[in-house]
This record gives sequence, C-alpha cells and structure tokens, in this order.
Amino acid sequence: MRATFLLRSFLWLACATLALQSLASGVAQSTDATFHASTDPGLETAILPTLYPSSHAANLLVLGNGDVLCFWFSGTGEGESGVGIVVSRLPKGSQTWQTPLLIDREDGKSYQNPVPFEDSHGRIWLFHTSQSAGKGQADAQVLKVWSDDGGRTWSKPEVVFAKPGSFTRQPPVVMDDGAWLLPMYYTPSAGITKGATSNYSVVEISKDAGKNWHECRIPDSNGVVQPTVIKLGAKSYIAFFRSRYADWIYQSTSSDGCEWTAPAPTGLPNNNSSIQAARLTDGHLVIAFNNSSAPAGERKPQTAPRVPLSIALSKDNGKSWASVRDLETGTPDSSGSKHFPAHNGRDEYSYPSILQLPDGKILVAYTYRRDAIKAALFSEKWLEPGTTIGIFKPASARNH
Repeated sequence: MRATFLLRSFLWLACATLALQSLASGVAQSTDATFHASTDPGLETAILPTLYPSSHAANLLVLGNGDVLCFWFSGTGEGESGVGIVVSRLPKGSQTWQTPLLIDREDGKSYQNPVPFEDSHGRIWLFHTSQSAGKGQADAQVLKVWSDDGGRTWSKPEVVFAKPGSFTRQPPVVMDDGAWLLPMYYTPSAGITKGATSNYSVVEISKDAGKNWHECRIPDSNGVVQPTVIKLGAKSYIAFFRSRYADWIYQSTSSDGCEWTAPAPTGLPNNNSSIQAARLTDGHLVIAFNNSSAPAGERKPQTAPRVPLSIALSKDNGKSWASVRDLETGTPDSSGSKHFPAHNGRDEYSYPSILQLPDGKILVAYTYRRDAIKAALFSEKWLEPGTTIGIFKPASARNH
C-alpha cells in the first residue's frame, strides 16, 4: 500500500512538473522575439522569450558596445518563493531578443524590481529587492550583483541596503561630480494600499562607486514612491513619482541631487503603478505611464486599471506635455470594457522602462498581461500626432 501511494505521489509530482514546464514553454513558443512592424505605421513590437509563467517589472540598459539588455523578475508569481531575476539580450544590429538568462534566485525569497547600471569601467551593476515569500514587502532588502563580461556571468548577491522595507525600481543617475544617485523608497507596511501612507521616497548617493552610500530623504513624500530621476543639466534634476492614491504623477526638483522640493502633482494621471521617464538627445522628455487614475474624491490609498499604456512628450522640461500616444489600449471583455478582468484576470500593460537608443529610436519594454515582457520601438516623430483613449489629453488635442 505504501509503495503504491509513493508511486502515485511520484507520478503526480512528475505530471505537475511537466505541466508547469509546458506552461512556461508554451508562453515562450507562442511569442516572437523579433521586432516586426505593427498595424500602427512607425511602431515595431516584439514579445521577449520567457523562462517561467509570470513576468513583470522590466528595466532596460544600453551597453557601451551597443547591445541592449532587458531585466525583469520571473517565476510562478509576484511575491512567491523562488521568483528570480532574468535578463535577455538584444545584440547590436540584431532585431531578435535572445533566450533569457537566470541571474539570481533563492528558495523562500521573492526577488523583484531589477535596476541595472553600467559604470565607466564597463562593469554592470544590478540592484534588486529580496523579500520573504508570501509576506509582503515590509521585510524587503536591496541586494546587488555585478558582471564584468557584459552580463553573461554574474557575481553572488550581497546585501547593500538592509533596512526593512528597502525597495528599488528606477535606474541610477550619474551626477555632476561623477557620484551615483540611486532612487529608492521604503515600504514599512505590507501591501500596495494597506499602510501605503507610510511609504516614502529617498535617494542614495555614493561618491566611491557604491562602497558607501549617503541617504537623502525627499520631504513630504509619504504615499508617493518609485522616483524616476532625470538630470536636466548642470545642477538641475527632476524626479517623477508614482502615487499610492492613484491620482496624479507627482514631481520634485533639486539643484544638488540631495535637497529636493516637496512633490507636487503634475497634469498627468497615475493609477498607483510604476512610471519611467527619460531625456532625449534633443532635450525633450518622454514618460511612459498608464493614462488612468481612480475616480476623483476622497484621497485615500487605492488602485486603478493598468491600461492604457501611454507615452507623453514634453518639450519644456516637464512643465507641459505636448502629446500623448497609446502603446496598448487593452482587450475588450464580454461587456466591452477594456479594464480588469481579462486575460487570466489581468488585462495589464504596466511597469514600463523607456530609453533612447544610439540611433535615435525610442525603446520601451513593459509587462504584457504578466505573461511576458513586450518591447516597442518608435521615433519621436511617431509620438507627436498624439492619440489616446486615456484621461489626459494635451491642450492641442482638446482644441480640435
């Protein structure tokens, strides 16, 4: 009897393992990792290969040799045991993303929010969070790994920020004096909305290539997190924030990278989901965000749909936004709604990463329904006509 029970248990486990592997490989086989022209002229898209069933929180990095790396976290699901950090490479001159490499994982831990950076010596640094599986973010720490061979092999992880609730999302900025500025935030209470007013933003500054860090707290930032920082010029920085209140994208400015103004709302909505901004070579700013928010009313921690995913363009350092164009508008459900729920309960296009490539094209990578990471490639000219189903519409569009 016991032998029969053990045999059945072994067969069940084997079948479950094969099913999980099939699920992961099925996603990979159903995607095309090569950029192709979309039905929208001027827009090319690709869905990156996958290793595991769930993918989220992409971040992009252009290397000195012209290769592009895309990092994200992947596993069975956000917050679960063994969720790890992976990376896919787009070689210089190629249109096809390579099979992802697993960089870092640990049973009993959920690794999240990878943040890459290449220093002046060609070393690639990667910061990412680590939290106890199934227990939320309150005990999160930030780890670091590095690569000296272009991201093909990686060091063992080391703790760099041990304070409970430490969290990353946005890449570092090189300051006027060569110091590194790493945007961060703290989540002392678990949950996206529960206890969210205790969340606050900081920047960490290192003047010795990451050996030591000095923390600068951003004033009055409770409830606004994940600052994405842009260096506008000499002694000029701007940061944009996600709002736990699902109302607005907030912004703050600094002349030295450490002393910041209190975050104030912009005219762009936020749904309590990640955003990212970048500065183009012509000085214009672009920001990738969900053009949605919660209904106006009581200011409380809440969420809103993670659709549409849009790109806004500013020609005056974020004072106004000249155009907004959608990348993803959602999949209608049986009622015609383009909001939750949809594909596996998540009609979600979120957590974008945005940068400009050496050839001038703009590249965005983002979560595609939690199944995979999708990449989009377009020019600044593609943005300028501006068409969106979202809440914010530029004055030029409203006047037509």
